Formats: sequence, C-alpha cells, structure tokens
Amino acid sequence: MPLIDFILNLAGLLLWLNWCSAGFDSPVRTPATLVGTLRKADPAGPRRWRFLAALLGLLVCRAWIYGVIGPAVNWTPSLDLGFITLSFRGDHPRIMLLFSFLSFGLALGVFYLWLLLLSLLNRRVPDTDPLQKLVRLHLGWVEGWPIPLKALLPFLLGGLVWLALHPLLSFVSVIPAARSPAQLLEQAAFLGVATYLAWKYLIVAVLFLHLLNSYVFLGHHPVWNFVNATARSLLLPLRWVPLRVGPIDFSPLVGIALVFLVGEAASRLPLTGFYKFLPF
Repeated sequence: MPLIDFILNLAGLLLWLNWCSAGFDSPVRTPATLVGTLRKADPAGPRRWRFLAALLGLLVCRAWIYGVIGPAVNWTPSLDLGFITLSFRGDHPRIMLLFSFLSFGLALGVFYLWLLLLSLLNRRVPDTDPLQKLVRLHLGWVEGWPIPLKALLPFLLGGLVWLALHPLLSFVSVIPAARSPAQLLEQAAFLGVATYLAWKYLIVAVLFLHLLNSYVFLGHHPVWNFVNATARSLLLPLRWVPLRVGPIDFSPLVGIALVFLVGEAASRLPLTGFYKFLPF
C-alpha cells in the first residue's frame, strides 16, 4: 500500500505540473495581423481546469479505495515528517480523505522544496539551460527573492503549515492537543527544521548521477549538464579537501556519506531529549 500511495502521488504531481505548465506553453501574445485574431474551429486541447478536476477526483477516489482495502490488509496510513511520523485510522472515511489530501500535499511540498534547493544552488546558471529555466518558471515570483530569504523559506513554511494543521489533526485525534501556545510554537520550530531533511534525497540522487556520469559516458543530453552543474555547487564546500587520487575523485562519495551521516544523526535526536516538547 505505501508503494501504491507513492505511485498515486506521482500521478497527482504530474497532473499538477500539467496544469502549471499549460500556462508556460501558451503565453499571451498580441496578434500582428487580422488573421492572427481568428480562433481555430477545433478545440485547442484539454482546458487547464480539467487537470485540477482530475487531480481532485484522484484524491477523493483513492481515499475511498484506501478505506476499503487498507483495513483488509492491516495497513496503517502514515506520513513521515522527518523527525516524526503521523499515523491515521484506516477505517474512517473522513480521516482517509484527510490523509489522501495531506499525503499529496506532502509530496507536492517536497517537490517545491527540491525546486527551491536547485534555485539556490544554480542561481548563476543562465536561462539557456532548459531545466534550470523550467525550475525558475515553476517557482515563479519566489525565484526573484533574496538568497537568505529563500534559504529561510523551508523553515518558515514548515512551521506555518504545522500551526495551520495542528487544530485539525488534534480534532481527528491524529496527534494530542498542545498543552500551551508556547509548546505549539516549539513544535512548529522543530517541524520547520525537519523540513530541510527533504533535501537529502535530491542531494544523494544528484551526487550519485554525477558520479555515474563521471565514469560512464551517458550522452550529451542537457540533463547531464544540469546534474553536473548542480553537483559542483553541492561539492563546493569540499573543494579544499584533497579527495582526488589520480583520476578518481572521491568527493561525490564523501558528499553522499555526509548526507547519510547528518540524516542518521537527526533520526537519533529524539534519544537525546530534543523532542521533550513534542507530545508524540
């Protein structure tokens, strides 16, 4: 069931991206001639709203499916928020509907966090790179924000989302209610920090692909130029460390190891009492 949920989240993400990309592919232009003002007699293709309607239908239908199949296979729906995991009752239709929307929202949030990281790392890459241009188009007006504000954005958004969802999650008994406003703010701060852990998957993937492309010729596709440029930015803090032995560069492996080390250290933080303010 977790694999099915992951695949359906990818399908929903593709619908969302199609809805967003429809605006990129069809810029508004002023016709230069009278002929240019004439409309085509045949439909121009699916309207943008159909993608959102399909996404809404997907989220509602899968909630019903989860409610039917989940209890039969003893599946407990859960959301991994980095530091903590939220578990949902699989036998309650409304809670399954909430889980369906939150699961997709989490996947969508991770996707935009990845775009934000790519924007920070490749801020000097010109728009002639098609993938970086696509990243900037999807980020929209956030792309023009100052670097410190963009770097702080995951923390702010993670905390604000927690503050917004906490009353609903406590109402449906997914989490206990906060004992005080101060405790709720501390929870929001911890979850804001946990938001940065979503970057580790993208970092590991980029460094692995960069390592693979360094020793195996995979063609001249623009994606490899994009991966290599991103990896060079990621490995910039290690440039002073002698990690090259002859023709072999160990910096991508060291970078991957550091990411796993930080992730493992973060997963062990509850053992140190760091989460004494989190009632989970």
